[in-house]
Amino acid sequence: MTVALFTRDNLAELRWPDTEDGAYARDYLTPLITEGPEEFVRNARTSVGVLLIDDEVVLPITVNDGEAGNAWVCSPYTHYVTYAREELRVLDSAALRAALGGALTALGALCRWAELDRVVLVNNWLLSTNLYPAMKDHQYGEVVAFLRERFPGHAIGFCSVNRPIDGCLMVPGRRIYLVRPAEQEARYRKRWRRDLRLIERHGYEVVEPDDAARVVELYNLLYLDKYSSNNPQFTERLVRGFSCLALVRRGRIDGVLGYFVRDGVMTTPLLGYDTALPQRLGLYRMLSAITYQLAAERGLVVNDSAGAGEFKRLRGGMPEIEYRAVHADHLPWRRRAGWQALAWLLERIAVPLMRRFEV
Repeated sequence: MTVALFTRDNLAELRWPDTEDGAYARDYLTPLITEGPEEFVRNARTSVGVLLIDDEVVLPITVNDGEAGNAWVCSPYTHYVTYAREELRVLDSAALRAALGGALTALGALCRWAELDRVVLVNNWLLSTNLYPAMKDHQYGEVVAFLRERFPGHAIGFCSVNRPIDGCLMVPGRRIYLVRPAEQEARYRKRWRRDLRLIERHGYEVVEPDDAARVVELYNLLYLDKYSSNNPQFTERLVRGFSCLALVRRGRIDGVLGYFVRDGVMTTPLLGYDTALPQRLGLYRMLSAITYQLAAERGLVVNDSAGAGEFKRLRGGMPEIEYRAVHADHLPWRRRAGWQALAWLLERIAVPLMRRFEV
């Protein structure tokens, strides 16, 4: 059992696995490592490397030392404090917003005291949802053992985890939804198939887009302008590497999704539409239906990410809490205590709020 790390200095020595996953990882990660991630995700202030595990599994890692102004996918502080503060706007109660705002101020102090942003994140593709290739249980332990020796001053976190990993603290992150379109009850399938018919009704075609600038613009309208600038800020160079489908009417792209598939699971980390168009048009409904249709045809599970909980549940989405699995046993007590306190607080405060408010 072997684990090796490749960075810009020795990437040429990496023999990528001769598999579909290996080829995808090579094409996606090579430019991020050699040219720097900010060429592809503008607010990804991090260092990217790649692990080769037993000559068969490739996982990207990001290494951070507390860089400010980072995307939430690289920074626990941005995720749990900055972004969470923005999420308070969904709460109707001013008193609850004030109370939670005060709690987040205290949490921010805890994160800084414990240096939570000094972290190596495993399987971080700089996306909101990071799918895993097929891995054996022991390989997670091999990765931890290798990284704690290579980065003795950093916590080690596995991104986008839905089950416990031995030796790791499970730190809640988001409430996501899993959809199984090929297996679900007819009442759920009927809803998204009705959404699918909106495409023809409104005169749209589904095409592979060739306008990367428009794709980025639509993503920005939804994820940055409507939600948060702390989301990954994609560039045209990054989106050209996605498998994309677009809704086009009269020559204009009004909606787009970018997806990838790994180990029987599909996700769409790139989604956007023209938010100036009337909501009754149903662009989000159409894009979601396209995703479910693709998954049904291929027998895939959809990791439908977070948000729009009621919409997704009505189409068969099953909620799960997504975690970061963090190993900090090798760190000084102050930093271990910080991660332990964060996990405890999130499990007892944030998770109930996620379930109550569909966050």
